Amino acid sequence: MPEFKDPGFQQRQEAAARAKEAALAKLRAKPPVDPAILAERTALRLAREAAEEEKRAAARRAKEEAAEAKRAQALQAAAEAEAAAAAEAEAAAQAKAAAAARKADEKKNWTEEDRKAARDARYAARKARKTRR
Repeated sequence: MPEFKDPGFQQRQEAAARAKEAALAKLRAKPPVDPAILAERTALRLAREAAEEEKRAAARRAKEEAAEAKRAQALQAAAEAEAAAAAEAEAAAQAKAAAAARKADEKKNWTEEDRKAARDARYAARKARKTRR
């Protein structure tokens, strides 16, 4: 078996030039593309790109509609929670007013001893607060 010899710089350059010429010859030998076929390919590519763009636009619209529905749902939930809180506050205020009215009615029916007992209880509570400090 003969020994392998590394090609020199000149040989590598010549081989590259031959490969380049062969590629150019192959390209020149190719028949030109028919303009009708080229127009058809262009039309198909444009149609495909338009379909892709329409698909992306539809996906974008669907995503925006879903986000809008979610925002509307959140606003509705917030409004319902606010209405429930307002109703609860109103009920608490009515209960407090009813309790105050009931207490006022009871106070009207108090006797002098009941008033004295309430006054003494307030006095004792005040004294107890002062001594805790």
